[in-house]
Amino acid sequence: MLLWTRRSRVLLWAVFAVLFTAIVLAPLLMIVLASVAGNWTGSLPGALTGSHFARALSGETFASLSVSIQTGVIASAVSVLLGTWAALASQSAPSKLRKAVDTLFHLPIAVPSVVLGLALLVAFSRPPLAFNGTRWIVLLGHVMILLPFSYSTVSAAIARMDPLPAQAAASLGASPARVLLRVRLPVLLPSISASASLALAMSMGELGATMMLYPPDWRTLPASIFALTDRGQVFLASASTVLLLAVTLAGVVILGLARGRAARR
Repeated sequence: MLLWTRRSRVLLWAVFAVLFTAIVLAPLLMIVLASVAGNWTGSLPGALTGSHFARALSGETFASLSVSIQTGVIASAVSVLLGTWAALASQSAPSKLRKAVDTLFHLPIAVPSVVLGLALLVAFSRPPLAFNGTRWIVLLGHVMILLPFSYSTVSAAIARMDPLPAQAAASLGASPARVLLRVRLPVLLPSISASASLALAMSMGELGATMMLYPPDWRTLPASIFALTDRGQVFLASASTVLLLAVTLAGVVILGLARGRAARR
């Protein structure tokens, strides 16, 4: 009871505000300031400029942003499709097989992304699946990282789903395909949209496996930001980071609106 007194609630909110400001807001604010800094010799930028954004929206950096968008859209779509299919298929499987499928799909979570990238690099460097040096190995790496989360999100929704509507539709003569398309998938649309939002955000920011896999003509924006920072071009890297955050946020908001519309149906 003492935990829920007015004083304790105020104290908890104050601690949360301090931690959130120090850990999240302050670093983001520094990145935004660095993205428009003409020079920075004191505690704050000495001059403001938009030239870093102009450079970030041209040349190799803009090409990397385009690669990140393409990779994020393709990888998230594939992971959501495969994760949804696996979650639906494993629901009717025997208990032991379902546990094996759960373990298999969650295995990439237990492996560091750098290790996963190295494993893909070794596995697909020789015929007949010589993907090394192509964009396909980057897409495959992203799909493997995203798939466990897509599968988990949809599986959790299936576990909470009321089976009676599907059973009633089947008892009235609806085919399994019709039950799936007209009854089960519409109920799962909000969780599918949620898994797509998570997958897109994760793919847009993925770096560990990508650094191991990307060819020169398919470098994502996080990899370019890492290279810019490594070369000491912090202001340009900050502007590229702000662009990455803006594009990722826009994609997540669009999918969130789609999720809201699906939930109201």
